[in-house]
Amino acid sequence: MIHLMIETVTSLTIGKLAQQAGVGIDTVRFYERRRLLPEPARTASGYRLYAPESVARIRFIRRAKDLGFSLDEIDTLLGLHDVGGTKAEVKALTERKLEQIDAKIDHLQRIRTVLKGLSDQCSGEGDISACPIIESLTHD
Repeated sequence: MIHLMIETVTSLTIGKLAQQAGVGIDTVRFYERRRLLPEPARTASGYRLYAPESVARIRFIRRAKDLGFSLDEIDTLLGLHDVGGTKAEVKALTERKLEQIDAKIDHLQRIRTVLKGLSDQCSGEGDISACPIIESLTHD
């Protein structure tokens, strides 16, 4: 008969946490300084010991960042999650983020239009004198 030993992990060192969450140790420290992670317990020698739930929390932060949320907005989302906020609060925050993204897209499309026009005006040949791109950047 084979007996399997199941090890229960009650805490993680900063290195193990970083590895399991797919981030660097400096990222864990940064999130801790920003108070996005709860302050970890410490050993008698001062080593940080994180709860296993910290892995999911860091992954949450990373996914939220990938969706464009700022660290302040992520802090708000985590706060809502931690204290049992409402779906309405989360949706309102998400709607504000969508408005910001739409504004950025509009701005980038305007920039693209201007740059495309300048690129179309430039032959790409000869010396830089009378280059429409350079001229547009040097004149108001």
